[in-house]
Amino acid sequence: MAEDSDLEKTEPASPRRLDKAREEGQVARSRELGTFLAIVAGVGGLWYSGGHMYQTLNGVLRGGLWFDPRIVSDTHVMLETAVNSAGRALLLVLPIFGLLMVVGIFSSVALGGFLISAKALEPKFERMSPLKGIKRMFGAQTLIELIKTLSKAVLIGVVGVMVIWNYRGEMLSLSQAAPTEALSRGLELVALCCMLIAASLVIIVLIDVPWQLWNHHKQLRMSLQDVKQENKESDGDPYIKSRMRQQQRAMARRRMMSAVPEADVIVTNPTHYAVALKYHEGRGGAPTVVAKGADLIAKQIRTLAAEHRVPTLEAPPLARALYHNVDLDHEIPAELYSAVAEVLAWVFQLRSWHEGTGTLPTLPQHLAVPRALDPEGQAHPSARHAS
Repeated sequence: MAEDSDLEKTEPASPRRLDKAREEGQVARSRELGTFLAIVAGVGGLWYSGGHMYQTLNGVLRGGLWFDPRIVSDTHVMLETAVNSAGRALLLVLPIFGLLMVVGIFSSVALGGFLISAKALEPKFERMSPLKGIKRMFGAQTLIELIKTLSKAVLIGVVGVMVIWNYRGEMLSLSQAAPTEALSRGLELVALCCMLIAASLVIIVLIDVPWQLWNHHKQLRMSLQDVKQENKESDGDPYIKSRMRQQQRAMARRRMMSAVPEADVIVTNPTHYAVALKYHEGRGGAPTVVAKGADLIAKQIRTLAAEHRVPTLEAPPLARALYHNVDLDHEIPAELYSAVAEVLAWVFQLRSWHEGTGTLPTLPQHLAVPRALDPEGQAHPSARHAS
């Protein structure tokens, strides 16, 4: 039962799911909104420019019916007249076409925004499957579209009958009016009827737009399993992340171990901690911790130091202070300058003794390690040389 509940699409779409759907061209669209705006814009444009259109078309019609005697002797006159008449008519309707184009673009992006998706243009052969086509024919979405179409047809039909019935007297009286007056008044009545019928589509639009938004988000709902899978993809597989962290630690450890042979001294606890110090002469600055570790890693540092004859000094308070307070590849704090200076002085004297130019130095005694930097807070009076 738990697995079944995880597969039910009960969770709202995540931002990543919405972005992915948008990339695939899946956005909320309302054809009813586009139809309504196109009709209103077209009827409004005709209403606003009806007088000018009437005058222009009247002139085009008169010019076309006017007989020019030059046509008999010159056929180019007839062609020129036809081209001029067609040009005037085309220029007359271009603003209406431009308005319809702008409204069409606006209505298509009003809900889902402007979108250009190459994936939406890719051929999908599963849509050619007859079984899936039959399934879509009898699906819930098809039924809803059928109900919308029938409702729209009934609504427009009822409003159209009511408008025509209300203006039936004026329409019948046009037969007794002069042709010019009848044409002008007839166009006004047609525009008025179209506007009232288009206004009735507001009801369809107010229902369709919220439905399209709700249905779009419903189709993009996610199951609990989808949410878990997305989080795993976003954050990364825990196993892979763990392996990456292990590899990063292993690489850092190898890089750290490679610095041990170049260290000046290894300060130990003696068994729990080991810290390798390096002083870069001529570069300036304080000595740097180039390697450190506890327990097994500390043992590896001591072993590697012994193989490369790096001096090792047992100084538990200093080792603990360096391990807990100094990050790798960072300089030591000013509070430990005095203690580390004594250690380095001992190291340099020890080198001179090995080279035969000095005497064997004594071990540093009473290293000045502040209690605040020592986690155990215990001062050891002396240090012992381990190697």
